[in-house]
Amino acid sequence: MNRTQLFTSADLTREEVDFLLEEAESLRGKNTEDLKGKVVATLFLEPSTRTRLSFETAAHRLGASVITIADPKTSSVSKGETLADTIRVVEKYADIIVMRHPTPGSAEEAVKYTKKPFLNAGDGPNQHPTQSLLDTYTIKREAGGIDGKTIAFVGDLKYGRTVHSLTYILCLYKPAKVIYISPPELKVPEKYTQMLKDKGIEFEETADLDSKMPEIDVLYMTRIQQERFESEAEYLKMKGSYVMTSATVKLGKKSLRILHPLPRVDEITPDVDDMEQSACFRQVENGVYMRMALLKNLSKAYYK
Repeated sequence: MNRTQLFTSADLTREEVDFLLEEAESLRGKNTEDLKGKVVATLFLEPSTRTRLSFETAAHRLGASVITIADPKTSSVSKGETLADTIRVVEKYADIIVMRHPTPGSAEEAVKYTKKPFLNAGDGPNQHPTQSLLDTYTIKREAGGIDGKTIAFVGDLKYGRTVHSLTYILCLYKPAKVIYISPPELKVPEKYTQMLKDKGIEFEETADLDSKMPEIDVLYMTRIQQERFESEAEYLKMKGSYVMTSATVKLGKKSLRILHPLPRVDEITPDVDDMEQSACFRQVENGVYMRMALLKNLSKAYYK
């Protein structure tokens, strides 16, 4: 793998994804010294629990040291420092940069100012490529892969960057069907359905979850994202649009697997957690191994 930077899932090839799936599995449960002596900077200019901690865990398990910004208020960003200057400064301290930023396109902008290994950990409602890779890894482990499966996305598909990123990867494979389930106000942007159309992948858009449950193999639940709405009234109108309960799960196949990028609010009830169909917390663990694979291989490609 020759890639040294990743800021969008759109750049990934099928060969790269398959390679990273194998790498993640090979690193599962291991500690190595692949990044011994390296420093990983995690710049989180937007709140995060899983992504930041899993990246930092991945770095430590590879033998690296970690420096971090976990709150933009504690950095010079709060003083008006530009993104360009932040990246130029951080690359002088670190060997690898991981960044989350609230502005769409910020990751693509950031890589203009560094040649060092760089990973986009989420840029506003735009992209979250490392999440899409760990989701793909989870689908492979839980359902045997994407090919021939019916994959459904439920909830906030307009602002859901994890949905957008994973759709790019679905287009590298041959799912039987993709179903987008959302209120009309939160439907997936047309550019993503157009991608599926261009690839000849069958898709459907609907607001009805229950009637679709029997045909779904992998159901990707999402949170209605309050932080993306311009007003609280708009958010409250959409909040609670879909709630996955144990009764809803039982409408589906026994082999159904439910994913969620987390955090959840009220869209999956706690009674689902102990059901075999719920893969949400296994998905969380998979994030460490996929991010180990990414840190290891992007670093390896740069520091030859």
